Amino acid sequence: MIVKSSEEFKAAVLNALSFSKYENENYTLYTNKKTPELGYFINYSREGYYNLGIADYTIPKNFSISFNNPEHLVRFGLVYKGITEFKLENSPVSSFTPSSFFVVEKDLKGEQHWKKGQHFHGTEITIYERYFTEVIKPNFANIIDFETFIKNYTYIYLPLKIVEVIHDLQSLAHENSLNSLYLESKILECLGILINEVTKSPENAFTNQINYGNINIGTNRIIKLTSSDINAIQKAHDILEKNYVSPPNITALSKIVFLNEQKLKAGFSKHYHMSIGEYINHIKMTVAANLLSTTDLSVEDIASKVGYNYSANFSKMFKKTYGKTPLKFRKTK
Repeated sequence: MIVKSSEEFKAAVLNALSFSKYENENYTLYTNKKTPELGYFINYSREGYYNLGIADYTIPKNFSISFNNPEHLVRFGLVYKGITEFKLENSPVSSFTPSSFFVVEKDLKGEQHWKKGQHFHGTEITIYERYFTEVIKPNFANIIDFETFIKNYTYIYLPLKIVEVIHDLQSLAHENSLNSLYLESKILECLGILINEVTKSPENAFTNQINYGNINIGTNRIIKLTSSDINAIQKAHDILEKNYVSPPNITALSKIVFLNEQKLKAGFSKHYHMSIGEYINHIKMTVAANLLSTTDLSVEDIASKVGYNYSANFSKMFKKTYGKTPLKFRKTK
């Protein structure tokens, strides 16, 4: 079976959880009253426009769901506990761990997997295209273009103000005092915050992930570079520039700039069009060429100054770089 809408997807998950539906005045509760230890799912909804879902449940059995959903929708929220494994069409297997998140979905195809015993706890707001076309755009024309965002890419980020709104909605829901008017006002507030975030400056947590593009990790993994990633890569560049004689190794450098080794290596190559090793060698050879041209230092001394313990290794690399031995290079200057 392949589900073809977000509602079908939700229904399939709730069925796998063995939850039944219980209508209340302001919300719908899904749970299994025979096994309450499995938890619950609470849904507040303006049908066809938006949903607020609050989940706290444990998976009773292994199950998977395949999906082919043409809907255009926006989802964001907080995951406190639980790791989701999924595979989108033409992409490697990915996992989503606890964090805040934001995603614009369109023509989403793939499959998702759950494992027995996993505990999930989180809150999610889903806004459907109909809400934007019938409510937002007629009243606030041209205020936001969600084409700005990469489709089907999960941004692990929410502005703090939206996190605070979600916490507020959770608290009211737990007190059974969340009404539909207040909920809609807060959804509009979240949209306003998002609009401010993406329009106030080109330097924001969403657009930076687009501006800096993709990097390839291995043969089949593609990830996005964020603004903080770029700052870390630039910091690594500056560290190498100042410490080229005895540069830190990749492991040490990644710890200094707080960026994992794979992303540091791939991001550096994309941003500076050479590997970290090539950049270090470039600096060493540039400094060496300058010393050969402007000083009478011996080849051995120059080799030592740029970090070589053996002048023979230095001479070999210098010739590979400039096509001449250090002595011949000096004679031509």
